[in-house]
Amino acid sequence: MSLNEVVSEKTNGLLSSERLFRDVPQGLQNYMAIIYLIIWYISSGATLFSNKYILSSLNGDVFSLGMNQLLLSIITSFIQMQIMKKISTQIHKTSPNIKNIFQDMLYIGAFRCITVVLGLLALKYIVVSFVATIKASSPLFTVVISRILIGEKIGHWTYFSMIPITIGLALCSSFELSFNILGFLCALGTIFFECLQNVYSKILISGERYRYTAVELQFWASLVASIFQLPILCYNVDILSAINSTSSILFLLYIFNGISYHIQSFAAYAVMAYISPITHSVANTVKRALLIWLSVLIFKNQVTFLSGLGTLTVIFGVVLYNEARDIEKKVGISNNSVNDTSPIITHRHKLLAEPEIEALIKEAEQGRVKNYDQAIKLDQIFERRPST
Repeated sequence: MSLNEVVSEKTNGLLSSERLFRDVPQGLQNYMAIIYLIIWYISSGATLFSNKYILSSLNGDVFSLGMNQLLLSIITSFIQMQIMKKISTQIHKTSPNIKNIFQDMLYIGAFRCITVVLGLLALKYIVVSFVATIKASSPLFTVVISRILIGEKIGHWTYFSMIPITIGLALCSSFELSFNILGFLCALGTIFFECLQNVYSKILISGERYRYTAVELQFWASLVASIFQLPILCYNVDILSAINSTSSILFLLYIFNGISYHIQSFAAYAVMAYISPITHSVANTVKRALLIWLSVLIFKNQVTFLSGLGTLTVIFGVVLYNEARDIEKKVGISNNSVNDTSPIITHRHKLLAEPEIEALIKEAEQGRVKNYDQAIKLDQIFERRPST
């Protein structure tokens, strides 16, 4: 049953939160979420290995590569937005003003800028498998950040499932450990700011004032991130000299890398619309395990018993995580449990003005409510009860 059908069947003008949570396609059971997940995995591999090849084999510059990724992401996102507007003329969506956009994107743009630069620096100094090993702790970071910023509640078994995932991914690459203090610190910084970016992206995608689509989020986040990164680029790189010294092969790889980076980021945001930040982090961790195995095949590293054991441990952790989340939903702890008193929620999700409330009600009557979070808000509006 679609959400439109749920809305049209509401009795006495009321929306049932329980029915919506049961009937609306949620999580990775939705086929579109699976498609986006596969695209995300493939494009991530293309971006990661082209990053490593450009930086290590062609002696590419970290800051030039990072700016190239953001610029191509801006261009491709803009083209995608225009195409979507033309083929979706029947959808009437109010656009936010520029002031609100930059308020929303200030943090996520800064997080993206830092994540791009630190991630490329980490790849320059340490091997791919070790970067993935360090990033294995991202689910733990996300659990803590999600709890603090958006009040997402999880149980003890979900916390426990983080342990085998992290240990398993560490085992996957234990045979190829190399250590560089700068690369290690950059990788740790990448994890932290990537988790912040994912959590805040979830807030923007599920926003009440304005719900950004994945491509809108990609465009505006990349634009703001490029503004932050431009002074860093000018300080560290002689731009004219870098342009003149760029070979045709490097130029083509820059284009390929930028497009794959855009697809990777867009697909990651699209997946985020279906799942919680913690589930997104676990999916990201599984992706890293697969990339470690691919790096072993591409760079022809020796496969050890520990790598196989690590992969099985990661799979066990993911299965345990899914089972834990199912159990928690049955006892009332769900991916959509949000504490309205958490700092960012209090700051961003203020009470809607009366015209905005009426607009939401009109959207519900026309069957244009698209996700659980908005449906819950509408349920509260229809029943005229305070948020809990």
